[in-house]
Amino acid sequence: MFDFKQIFTAGMILFAVIDIVGSIPIIVDLRKKVGHIQSEKASIVACILMIVFLFVGETILNLIGIDVNSFAVAGAFIIFFLAIEMILGVQLYKDDAPETAAIVPLAFPLIAGAGTMTSILSLKSEFETPNIIVAIILNVIVVYAVLKSSKKIEKLFGKQGISVIRKIFGVILLAIAVKLFTANIQSLFN
Repeated sequence: MFDFKQIFTAGMILFAVIDIVGSIPIIVDLRKKVGHIQSEKASIVACILMIVFLFVGETILNLIGIDVNSFAVAGAFIIFFLAIEMILGVQLYKDDAPETAAIVPLAFPLIAGAGTMTSILSLKSEFETPNIIVAIILNVIVVYAVLKSSKKIEKLFGKQGISVIRKIFGVILLAIAVKLFTANIQSLFN
């Protein structure tokens, strides 16, 4: 039932898309603005959002008349722009300053954002559902650990180290975006 290769591959894809390590500068900035980050609440809500979307995401898309391939192509663009932000160090999307740091902006859209949701639907077409759920849970555990120890991680890697990690994951995300786009664009024209 469980395939460790599928769990590992799905987990690494989600890890790259969520990019919690690359988000440490954002998390540190949030902590400075709001004082406290609710790590447990953000992690649990993000996990629930991802698992629920795994099961009902396609149904929701069908209700509003969007097929999975169109959603995947749109998601490829989102992942592409996220990758560009990470690689070039530019900010294409700016959100208003949050009042609290738990559900918004941590759980959604930072952890379980559009790129993550698109990736989950794409993974569903390639991997078994139980393996994706395990990959989601493992990623949420990592997210929780990073949120809890973001100050220590920032000190350990320093700004330059985090910047390098962010650029590496940006390149990985760019490759995922290209793969997602090429795998789904053909079916839109058929």
